[in-house]
Amino acid sequence: MKTVVKILLGVAIVFLVYLCVMSIVTPIQFENTRTVRERAIVSHLIDIRAAQLEYKDQHNRFVSDLDSLVDFVKTGKKKIVLKEGTLTDAQLEAGLTEAKAVRIVNRGNKREIEENGLVGFRRDTTEVDVITELYGNKYTRDNVADMVVIPCSGGKKFGIKVNNEYKNDIGIRVPLFEVTAPYQSYLSDLDRQEMLNLIDKARQMDKYAGLRVGSVEAPNNNAGNWE
Repeated sequence: MKTVVKILLGVAIVFLVYLCVMSIVTPIQFENTRTVRERAIVSHLIDIRAAQLEYKDQHNRFVSDLDSLVDFVKTGKKKIVLKEGTLTDAQLEAGLTEAKAVRIVNRGNKREIEENGLVGFRRDTTEVDVITELYGNKYTRDNVADMVVIPCSGGKKFGIKVNNEYKNDIGIRVPLFEVTAPYQSYLSDLDRQEMLNLIDKARQMDKYAGLRVGSVEAPNNNAGNWE
């Protein structure tokens, strides 16, 4: 009988030691994994923000669904100005502007160009692909749709909201957007209690429970909540 009791006590001690170790290890493992995943998610959110800002530059509003945003990145063009030469302070003080200088150069009158000190001055507008201009070689048309999928989520897409009719205190329209990745979307396969604790902490602090860029409630300079 004593032997059985000793064995049971031994098992109980081992189990308690295991629980103590796991109570320390589990939160550490959870935070380490969360950090790695959120680094990847933030990278996607920054890329999505870049696409939204370019779309707004061209259309004066934000796009309201991610598929349309991907199509814009795939097929969109962006006008850029190739610049050679700059106007001096003296030229600017004399009333010469960029627009006037371009008109003089485009007329092609060499004497006029020389008299205005515009030899070598050039402003050419050209079109480039949005996907290349924004991301270089990071994405191709075949894989850019991955940008709107939350890493480590099993294929879930980011949430998106827009408010293109928001007006500030002086009545000026300021288009707003936000893109979100809730904790549940990328942490649900980890320790459930740790995830619930994280969500509860965010709610108690009146913060978004996850990662978010932008806001449809008020202008925030399109900042991410990790910044």
